[in-house]
Amino acid sequence: MTQRNFDDEEDDDFPEWADRVKANVAGEVRRRRKEMGWSAQQLADRCAELGHPIPRNVIANMESGRRANLPLVDVMILAVALYTSPICLIFPVGYVEDTQEYPFQHLLPTWEAMRRFTGESRYGEGDAGLIPEFNRHATLELTIKAARDEERLAAFAVRTATTSSQREEAERKRAEYADRADSATNELLWLRESIRREKGAVPPRLPLGLEDIEDPEPTPDTTEENAL
Repeated sequence: MTQRNFDDEEDDDFPEWADRVKANVAGEVRRRRKEMGWSAQQLADRCAELGHPIPRNVIANMESGRRANLPLVDVMILAVALYTSPICLIFPVGYVEDTQEYPFQHLLPTWEAMRRFTGESRYGEGDAGLIPEFNRHATLELTIKAARDEERLAAFAVRTATTSSQREEAERKRAEYADRADSATNELLWLRESIRREKGAVPPRLPLGLEDIEDPEPTPDTTEENAL
């Protein structure tokens, strides 16, 4: 069930931003707990198993709105216990239609608030850090893996073709997928070098299946030497 939305122009009891955040978390914890068929005690037991005990009465007070504070570490462990992520407790997309991003701001769709929180959506001159680069890196990884898989299938089709037309079509597809993999690999290497040199950061670790992609040797930066 979708939780009640608050309209700051029509509701005299418009909550403070901090209260809204706590209400979002409390409502989603309660919803997830009931969805899993757990009691508050079972959730408390699971938190204890994970190494950060949260007593049953604390969970009950949080869900009922009687708890005055909500530490970040509690949100983190509750998310793990409920098999979700902390951001899904703070911004329950699909269960809370509108929320606030910061104090004294108008309501906006919870989905948009989540995307701004993660840096996927920006406005003004805000800096999203390296999130766009890391997202692009993940997309290129998937592209390379998919293209390589299709290339292998096409290569098998070339070997097993029974007619020249089948062989030619399979070879055309194999070359197309090979080019796609090479193009994505070159972009990935460029992106990794850009993260190092322009951002002064460490790019993501290459996943299993792409260990053969080797970063080029870093080019010495002679800017300081030339300035001397």
